[in-house]
Amino acid sequence: MQAEIILIRLFALILLSPNTIVTSHANFPISFATTPAGCGGSGGDSSTYTFSSELDIKNLDSSDADDGCSFTAMHAVIDGLMKTDKKGNVVNGVASSSEVSDDGLTHTYKIRKDAKWANGDAVTANDFVYAWHRIFQKKGQYYYMFCDGIASIVGAQEMSDKIDNEEDITDADLDAMGVKAIDDKTLEVTTTTRVSFFDELMSFPCFYPINQKFCEKQGDKYGKSADSILGNGAFTMTKWEPGSVAEFEKNDKFYAAKDVKIDKLVMKLVQEPKVAAQAFEAGETDFAIINSDLVDKYKKDESFKNISEGFLFYVQPNLENADLANLNVRKALSLAINRKDLCENVLKDGSQAAKGFVPSGLSISPEGKDFRDEAATYTSYDKKAAQAALDEGLKELGKSEITLRLTYGTDESPMDVFATYLQNAFSSLKGLKIEMVATTKQDRIYNKQKKGDFDLSVTRWGPDYGDPTTYLTLALTDNNNNYGHWSNAEYDSIMGKVSSETDANARWQLMIDAEKIMMDDLCYIPVFEKELLLYKIQKLKT
Repeated sequence: MQAEIILIRLFALILLSPNTIVTSHANFPISFATTPAGCGGSGGDSSTYTFSSELDIKNLDSSDADDGCSFTAMHAVIDGLMKTDKKGNVVNGVASSSEVSDDGLTHTYKIRKDAKWANGDAVTANDFVYAWHRIFQKKGQYYYMFCDGIASIVGAQEMSDKIDNEEDITDADLDAMGVKAIDDKTLEVTTTTRVSFFDELMSFPCFYPINQKFCEKQGDKYGKSADSILGNGAFTMTKWEPGSVAEFEKNDKFYAAKDVKIDKLVMKLVQEPKVAAQAFEAGETDFAIINSDLVDKYKKDESFKNISEGFLFYVQPNLENADLANLNVRKALSLAINRKDLCENVLKDGSQAAKGFVPSGLSISPEGKDFRDEAATYTSYDKKAAQAALDEGLKELGKSEITLRLTYGTDESPMDVFATYLQNAFSSLKGLKIEMVATTKQDRIYNKQKKGDFDLSVTRWGPDYGDPTTYLTLALTDNNNNYGHWSNAEYDSIMGKVSSETDANARWQLMIDAEKIMMDDLCYIPVFEKELLLYKIQKLKT
């Protein structure tokens, strides 16, 4: 799955800056411009912010929502312990304070006394305990973030293992989890190892609270309609017509209501990029979704400026395929991709060639250097070398030709363009045939990838948090998202040290070493990246 946190961070800007106009595609650089108050898409009404989404809201239940559009809507109505401000900094949300023990294993959060649900109920520590238990009970897509290598919460990995073994989660399992309500306003979380980015994790939707009484009253309907979601955030949802529109009104019970500068949000759902752009031009929306086909038309518009998103687009090889288990075949695939040409002449959206699996702009070292500036470059284009690698691989396999299926989602722009480019690049190699498998994102991830029914998958990953491990953990042997089934004992060992290392510089070097192992073996083939929106927002004037 791909965590889509970028629009959540965008929302932090919108909530406080109603005069910001955005032109974007969900998977392309976001473009910002500022206009005088009263202009934009709400007919001169600066108290309303209207924006388009190519995608639809699927679910507002933080226990099992897993898509960016749902996260965006959820962020409008729910506040977690921590949150991201308009400058991209992680700050207190409903937590009034955050403390960590000397050994780094116990995190204590005090809940704001004025934090309330939209129905007037106080937000309590138990709301978090209930929500975190629930994600394991429901086997939500993001329970892995509670486990070893990420949040590393006591008892979470054991429950994850039980889920993987198709065993039931018991009350005893939940009671053993390291999350406790010490009292109504004190939440204590215990981890198995020191997690330096723990507070940042707390801003992600899977760690949001849920009002137990309200949720249980809704039953299976919870989070499926405007009436079945109860929030504690800046807005309340007043209307939700799937595939059409969602509307939100300012929540007067929100503890920071005075800082919310707009009274109403309108999400126009499932809008084609061309239609959305026309609506933006007509002043009907403040946020237009465009794709690469429209970049040339709008790039000179004063409202158009590139703000990169932060996703890494890559190829996932299935190493259970004997042909792809051959390293020379994987080398041939990587060397056959002209990443610069793809970015500059096809996508034309500000994307840049990936140099490794950890994108640039994600994380800064203790010495103040970007990860990519200190790590090596693992990608290049050399068709002659690609052919030589494939020839050697075919020789090792005892074959004169191989056929590989390339799976991609047609509803994931720009996956169709990306996949077509890869098909042409790979097919140019003698001895390699490519069969295109077009499907949907849901089918690609939760059916084909999950069941191993693919050879090559065209996919992406967005950062769940600002640490290299948000990418590096994908290659762990027991990671649920390691669909290619790559396994390397040395890699697993180094990543285990990353989790427990308390010296920041030593930990940083371990992560550089870990990436080298996975990239030397090309268990993933990185292609292009988009810088973090968070990093760019810091430079935006509003």
